[in-house]
Amino acid sequence: MSQRISLTRYLVEKQRVDGHIPSQLRLLLEVVARSCKSISHAVNKGALGGVLGTAGSENVQGEVQKKLDIIANEVLIEANEWGGHLAAMASEEMDSIYVVPNRYPQGEYLLLFDPLDGSSNIDVNVSIGTIFSVLKMPEDDRGVDEGDFLQPGHKQVAAGYCVYGPQTTLVLTVGDGVAMFTLDREQGSFVLTQEDVQIPADTKEFAINMSNMRHWDAPVKRYIDECLQGKEGPRGKDFNMRWIASMVADVHRILTRGGIFMYPWDKREPDKPGKLRLMYEANPMSWLVEQAGGAATNGRGRILDITPTKLHERVSVILGSKNEVERVTAYHREG
Repeated sequence: MSQRISLTRYLVEKQRVDGHIPSQLRLLLEVVARSCKSISHAVNKGALGGVLGTAGSENVQGEVQKKLDIIANEVLIEANEWGGHLAAMASEEMDSIYVVPNRYPQGEYLLLFDPLDGSSNIDVNVSIGTIFSVLKMPEDDRGVDEGDFLQPGHKQVAAGYCVYGPQTTLVLTVGDGVAMFTLDREQGSFVLTQEDVQIPADTKEFAINMSNMRHWDAPVKRYIDECLQGKEGPRGKDFNMRWIASMVADVHRILTRGGIFMYPWDKREPDKPGKLRLMYEANPMSWLVEQAGGAATNGRGRILDITPTKLHERVSVILGSKNEVERVTAYHREG
């Protein structure tokens, strides 16, 4: 790109030129981006900032919290509560919703986030990230409650993630494609580095936790077995496996060069539809993938069409290169 375009300019043009987003949504996304920049600084300090290790507590999911989980959650709440853009927030790390305090003006948007995805990678210096999703408050609503958040993913008005890796990269959609921004640390701002991101329809890479193979349902086993047979098998090509154990990092690779990511239902907890959270992880990532020409299903149908019934609902996730996702989904329907 001959001219450096900042995130602020990109969003202003979406508002002013395209008329695609209202001013309050633009301002909200700028605050979220600044929050991600603050989290990035904390992540980069690592042991020097005393932020590594566990916090000695558990979140609502029953998972041990890392110190950075709590720090990132607080950064996002404190940055977003006073701006007047939001009515309430919901986080993977909190039991219930966080309503904007009465001392601040209330806006018309709802913010959902996984403050630090891939926490198991924090202490070993592997890429982690923040995932976020924005919904509009239902019209004629007379107060904020948990039910306002229970909207299907296709109702999102913005979604994205920030990956904290060798570069800090913010990936965003407002419903007209996917754009990537890289943090320029000297200037302190996110700069547009790729527009109109497209995922190849075909791939030779899959991402799944192979250690769980014995627990998978038959359609997933069938698909992976065919991939592992390589050129000699029914697929007629060799596949590579990639697994970072950070959804942000795995999905970022897929958006960059294609692939399929799967975190399916398994037999260990048969009553749970899956492990990943529908509203904090699956919905924003599915919308990004769809906006980049990919597909995202739970094995049976489109993830973005699922209407949540509770705040921390879980879901099976299969997303990425369109033809591969459709193949796995077809195997589920046959089964």
